[in-house]
Amino acid sequence: MNSKKSDFDQLVSSIRQVHEQSARNAGKAVNISLTLRNWLIGFYVREYELAGSDRAAYGKRLFSALAERLTSLGVSNCDRRQLYRYCDFFSTYPQIVGTLPPQFRNLLSPEASTIQKVGTVSPQSPFPPERLINHLSYSHFEELVAIDDPLKRAFYEIECMRGNWSVRELKRQIGSLYYERSGLSGDKAKLAELANTEIETADPKMAIRDPYVFEFLGIKPREVMSESALEDALLDKLQEFLLELGLGFCFEARQKRILIGKTYGFIDLVFYHRILKCHVLIELKVESFTHENLGQLNTYVSWYRKNAMAEGDNPPIGLLLCTQKDSALVEYALAGIDNHLFVSKYQLELPKKEEIQKFLEEKVREMER
Repeated sequence: MNSKKSDFDQLVSSIRQVHEQSARNAGKAVNISLTLRNWLIGFYVREYELAGSDRAAYGKRLFSALAERLTSLGVSNCDRRQLYRYCDFFSTYPQIVGTLPPQFRNLLSPEASTIQKVGTVSPQSPFPPERLINHLSYSHFEELVAIDDPLKRAFYEIECMRGNWSVRELKRQIGSLYYERSGLSGDKAKLAELANTEIETADPKMAIRDPYVFEFLGIKPREVMSESALEDALLDKLQEFLLELGLGFCFEARQKRILIGKTYGFIDLVFYHRILKCHVLIELKVESFTHENLGQLNTYVSWYRKNAMAEGDNPPIGLLLCTQKDSALVEYALAGIDNHLFVSKYQLELPKKEEIQKFLEEKVREMER
């Protein structure tokens, strides 16, 4: 009996190992393909700028015209700003040309002026390009390219690969001035040890959550961005609840992606309210209320006010729903709405705090059972 149990446990262990290794291999393959794709886009644009026969016809409009044409053809993540980033990526890491597989290398013309220059460049990275693209995702590269100082960039490459940092951890370390602190530290080894303690490391299961990756694969944000099964189920119920109230809610988007500077945000639910004539942004947190939650929502509301309001619209409203077990808190983020008549109207047209609180408590209890 013990032998059979041991054999069964071994079977489970073997299948699990195969699954995890396959997931790692798939994630790595997708990330490498995306990195090379973006590098090649940068190469082609730079080459066109130097040698395109009709480049003078576009001049400063080149990136806008190219972004418009590529977007119309369904080429993902090629807006004007992103095209500039791909060019910077190519210029910062020209040595990646040596990692191109034959099918990509054949796409390059040997006479290309940008390729001829690659051989004369002395890259500052201490790593061979194969190791870079095998250990860093394109999102890592985008953070590194933003660092102007080659020595500082090389420092973060080393630490990122040595500590297996996720993109979020890399951003946090850059923001905390780890490089500058390391230069002032008398014990650099100790500082490096501390920096790699309790950090968020890159998980192959999370690779698909990279916005670049899921756009590249044609996956909808809703399919990959859920915080948890409970939160996702609650959002399903909440969406139905608000639409069934009949108070003017018109559904627009789920896990709406917006770009603020270099950071992507995902808004849980976006409605347009036909009576209030404004967007209503809803964030659901399966936790107790924190000021960080409110700050995040307020940022989204401010972005919508600047970038998504049409003529005749009222300023957007943010609804923050926080729940933990049998308690719920609802906060309305007005984000600068100073029209008192409008404030009074929205208080009448939106569901009452008690209604939402009761709804959330009931649904959480149902799901826990």
